[in-house]
Formats: sequence, C-alpha cells, structure tokens
Amino acid sequence: MKKTTARNNPASSFLQNHGLSLAATGVLLSWIILYRFGDPQTHWGSFFGNAIADWTGVVITVIATKYFYEIGSAESRQPSKIPPGRIAEILRDHSLTIFLALTGVVLYIKMDSESKWGQVVGNIVSEWTQLLGLVLLTKRLIERRSKESQR
Repeated sequence: MKKTTARNNPASSFLQNHGLSLAATGVLLSWIILYRFGDPQTHWGSFFGNAIADWTGVVITVIATKYFYEIGSAESRQPSKIPPGRIAEILRDHSLTIFLALTGVVLYIKMDSESKWGQVVGNIVSEWTQLLGLVLLTKRLIERRSKESQR
C-alpha cells in the first residue's frame, strides 16, 4: 500500500500550507454569524461584536504579513526579490503599512457609527491601528529574548 503524502495529495498539501488562515477565518465567520443573529445590546451580542474585531485582527495578521512587506519590521515576511524602479521598491518596502493604512481609512470613512455594525467596524479599525503600530514599532525597537526581535 502506497503511503499518502502532501506531495502526492494536493488537498492535504493545501490544508498543511494554509491551515492557520483557514482555521482563523472559520472562527471569524462563526463570530460573524453569531453576531448577525444576536442583539448587540446584550452582553452576548457585544461579546460577539468584539470577537469579530479581534479575530479580524488575527486573520489580517496571518494573511497580510504573508503577502505584504514592511522594510525593517520583524512582523512582516521578507521579500523574494528587488523590484525594478524606485517607486516599485518603495511600494514593496512599505506594502504592509500602505495596506493597513488604506484599508483602515476606507473602513473608517464607510462606517455608519449608528448602525448595528458601526461599533464592530470601529473596533476593526482599532485592530488595524494596533497592528500598524506594532509593525512600525518593530522597525526600531526590540524586546530582549523575543523571537521577532532577532537580537
């Protein structure tokens, strides 16, 4: 009997390579469904709304730091190659900051603070701001014995 490995089983390989983002997205979708049918005026509804913002931050941390880069930050992936041209290099070197800033601004502008989802979106923008701050702080500051600090 032939042993099944990730190499000869594409579904297994996909799950191994993207399990964290799939699991985190699944948890986030669960919170969204619970909030959708809940009452934000209750403790449970408020909890579900906060959980959406927190888990959105987790999903963005996992996925955005996988695809975007911030030069000097231990929180982002390292780029595979240097792009041609100065503008392309600047965009590449700061793509994580640009992504977080632009999506945060768009979410904030589009937000209706009086709607059921308004507070949730406000909390999501707060998560984006926290993640952006962490990315920028890790460019210059270290924490001794932290894996991300690399010193």
